[in-house]
Amino acid sequence: MTWSGAAVALGFAGLAVLSYCAFKLGLAVRRLGRELDRTRRRLVPEQRALADELRTLQDSRARYATGDSVRSS
Repeated sequence: MTWSGAAVALGFAGLAVLSYCAFKLGLAVRRLGRELDRTRRRLVPEQRALADELRTLQDSRARYATGDSVRSS
């Protein structure tokens, strides 16, 4: 009977350790999500500026493209 009681106690102790680790992991995931959201909000203006610049470059390139250029393969 002592062995079975010890096994049950160790099982509960193991579950307590696993639940503590799961709790810490949940907090870390939440913190990572907040950090990603903050970084995304910081990068949106730069992303828009780069997209506008790319669009400007594509428009200027399309204006000068005549289709008569020589292609090398």
